[in-house]
This record gives sequence, structure tokens and C-alpha cells, in this order.
Amino acid sequence: MEAQALRKAMKGLGTDEDAIIESLTKLNVSQRQQVLITYKSTIGRDLIDDLKSELSGNFERVIIGLMTPTTMYDVHELRRAMKGAGTDEGCLIEILASRTNEEIRHINQNYKLQYGSSLEDDIVSDTSSMFRRVLVSLATGNRDEGTFVDEALAQQDAQCLYEAGEKRWGTDEVQFMSILCTRNRCHLLRVFDVYRAIANKDITDSIKSEMSGDLEDALLAVVKCLRNKPAYFAERLYKSMKGLGTDDSTLIRVMVSRAEIDMLYIRREFLAMYGKSLHSFIKGDCSGDYRKVLLRLCGGED
Repeated sequence: MEAQALRKAMKGLGTDEDAIIESLTKLNVSQRQQVLITYKSTIGRDLIDDLKSELSGNFERVIIGLMTPTTMYDVHELRRAMKGAGTDEGCLIEILASRTNEEIRHINQNYKLQYGSSLEDDIVSDTSSMFRRVLVSLATGNRDEGTFVDEALAQQDAQCLYEAGEKRWGTDEVQFMSILCTRNRCHLLRVFDVYRAIANKDITDSIKSEMSGDLEDALLAVVKCLRNKPAYFAERLYKSMKGLGTDDSTLIRVMVSRAEIDMLYIRREFLAMYGKSLHSFIKGDCSGDYRKVLLRLCGGED
């Protein structure tokens, strides 16, 4: 049924964008994969090819994003971040700092299958210095995912972080990386509490004063994702729309990749953090058919 509706929307003169939005946004990602198969078997054409030939710009990007399986969407975004003109460091940080070990493993497998090179090799050839090392560490998907908090180790880790940054001249970035990128979430939340008591400031403030540039952004993203992942994404969305011009690729990526995972929580955090609903922000910042899709993905107006 959806396959026929989509074909009808694209056949003949002009494209019925509203019909495409209606058909695709009421389905979840696995149902959309089924539509791809049905479209090919009943109509004998490739739906992605048809959509690409009929659509353009941000509307095309968001619709093709919706038609892409979750892991492959991350794979394509990572590749785009490295192989386009210049490197999109923000995209690399966002995906690698926020995905689970299992998600990272799937990304690695599919990346290699799709492009013939490993994600790690591409990161190494496209980034440099300590920032590269943090991304490589995150891309191994080797964080402890247990919940055990070793109090003695938490005290020791907090002291290590303090001595690696605030207490010395210069910063031992490797200490920050090895602790922040490998320990489990519950343990690190305890470490951050102890750290505040020792250093008299929050770990994020220390990272800001000790690091700069992409390395600072990467370690801050790690800490934010550990503390509250939906709040991290709410901030990404806010920054993509605030100020002059919209960072469309970040806005689209977060909306598409989180739509079925934690959008409800992201909306809640957005409202709490910025005093305005995500829905109203998108409404005021985007235009055209692309806006209609994002509003659908966003859901309610609260």
C-alpha cells in the first residue's frame, strides 16, 4: 500500500511531497526497510533512486536518511565527515561519543564492508594528535559497560585527573583519555563527584581550561553523554539552530538518528534547558518540506 502511494506521489508531473512525508513518517525504520523491498518487488524500481531523482536539498537528505537503516546511517555520516571537503569533527565526536559498544561494533563491521577500509584507518588518516587518539579509543567500542563502582579506584581516578590537569603545568591528556574513554558510566559519575571535592570545580570546567579545540569538544561530549545523553543531544540541536544560519547536517542527523531512540527525552531536556519547545524552535528556524519532516520526527508540541 505504501509502495503504491509513494509511486503515485512521484509519477507524472511534479512530486507530491506531502504524500511522501505522510507515507514515510508514520512508519518506523524497520517498516521503511520493508517498503523498500515491496516497492522493488511490486513496481520493479529502486525506491531510493526514485526519491533521489525527485527530491533535492535538505528535503532529500532527511528523507534518504529516514530510508537508511540506523547503523548504515551512522556509517554514511562518519564517512561523509571524513571524505568531504574538510573534516566535520563535530559529527565524528557526536557519533563516537554517544553510541554504545554494540552500536560501535556494528558501525565498524558495516563501515569496512561498505568502504573496504576500516573506520580506525580513516580516522587516523583524517585527524591528528591527541584528538585522533581519543577518536580511535572511542571507535574501539571497548568501554566497560558494567555498573560496579570501585570506591578506592574512583578516588584514585579523580586524583589522577586532578594531577594530570589542574595541579600541574601543562596537561597530561593521556590520563584524561584513558580514564574518560574506558571506565563504566556509574564509576565515572562517582569520579566526577570526587573530582569536584578535590579540585573545587566541575570536571567540565577543568576540561575547558586545560584543553582546547577538537580535543576539548571530544572530552566534553564524552562527559556530557555519560551524565545525560538526551541533554547532550538537546544542546546539539539548540546550537545547530541558534545564531546565524542553520547547521543543517547536524540538525538532520540528530533528528533522524534519535527519532526512535530517545526523542521524547531530548524534547523534555530541550524545554527544561532553553525554556522553549524543540517543536517551536524547528518551526521558527527551518522552512519548506524539510521542516514538515523534522516536525513529524519531533512529535508533540510540548
